[in-house]
Amino acid sequence: MDKNTETTIDLQDDDSDLITGRYLHSATIEDATTQASMQPWANMECYQLSSGKELVKMDIIDLGSQQVVRESQLASVQKIGVTPKDFCTISYCTLDPNFRFTELSTDISDRLFFLPEQTEYDIFVPAGAQTNYVSLNQETFLNNALILNPSLWENPPLQLALLKAEQLSQFKTALNLWLSTAEALRSKGIIADNSIVSESLLQQVLQILTSTNLEDSFPSPTERQRAFHTCRMARAFVEHKLAADIIPTIADICASVGVSERTLQYAFRSYVNMPPLAYLRLCRLNRVRATLLTSNPQSTTVTAVAMRFGFLHLGRFALDYKQVFNESPSVTLTK
Repeated sequence: MDKNTETTIDLQDDDSDLITGRYLHSATIEDATTQASMQPWANMECYQLSSGKELVKMDIIDLGSQQVVRESQLASVQKIGVTPKDFCTISYCTLDPNFRFTELSTDISDRLFFLPEQTEYDIFVPAGAQTNYVSLNQETFLNNALILNPSLWENPPLQLALLKAEQLSQFKTALNLWLSTAEALRSKGIIADNSIVSESLLQQVLQILTSTNLEDSFPSPTERQRAFHTCRMARAFVEHKLAADIIPTIADICASVGVSERTLQYAFRSYVNMPPLAYLRLCRLNRVRATLLTSNPQSTTVTAVAMRFGFLHLGRFALDYKQVFNESPSVTLTK
């Protein structure tokens, strides 16, 4: 089973200056699908892209319409999804030049990301990085933000945007306080009023976000943006071929995207910090793992699943699988 130490608790806000959550979930996760399933509000797929049995340490305050999330990544992952309607997030990542949020990165400091509703996202989080976010009801947030700072929020961004966050340290402090207070109140067994907690969380986020500025969103295309679009096209092409039981070559991928092999190599280095073949092989390994975890060992074989996702050299497949996930595929199947 996943090494999942999740705890569900009730909390109470006994100080109006302290923000906490009614339900706190804390876990150490071994599987990328579990990391995604613990955040169902985000419509996320997650892929493990570096070796490690333990994938991430997570702390989540879930208030239903609002969440506070901290993910301390122990192995590299890619998170892909589309935000649902009336949902937005404000987030930051610890400074790491390899981190990528769609076309944006944290190779500059003092920045927050604003991700609005119905927006595609593609995030690469390297091992050792920590991502933190607050998710909110977008309509409620924007209505209040417009009242507090109409010049800034009259025309809110319709896609991922950077915020000039002079208050980033304040946001970090608030997030740490919400989580540490939730943990402290859990230990006391104190129960919270959910509506009071939600309103307090909203007001603190508004206070921080209405006193910042939006960066100029997406100026002229950068090399990183071009690399991002190249790799997304390549990934879509490969998934389409695999669905038809066809294993595409690098030449096939280059032809479909319209780039040279060298350009493709450079693009994937920027996209996920690895060569294209290594990345695509890891994506297929993740698909195998997800399938094995949900399959009946009485009616499914490792060989059948491996071949379904293009692994014809079964000895090499088993070695690669164990190197990434720290267990054999047969062990995964019997979980």
